[in-house]
Amino acid sequence: MEEQIKVELEKLRGMLQADGGDLELVEIEGKTVKLKLVGHCGSCPFAMMTLKQGIEDNLRQTVDPEIVVERVG
Repeated sequence: MEEQIKVELEKLRGMLQADGGDLELVEIEGKTVKLKLVGHCGSCPFAMMTLKQGIEDNLRQTVDPEIVVERVG
């Protein structure tokens, strides 16, 4: 499952990079994925929406419906 998560996150990075941001995978702990948003995404007021409605929803649909994404840093 960890490798699937990494593959999906790489696909999503392009979308974030197009807006001047990016993500860093900090840790995968069971079904919890800890990410750090950087660049414009790090200070964006919509960062939590990006994490939950964008990244988390995508990982739940493509990898496992019980994945939880948390923001760190």
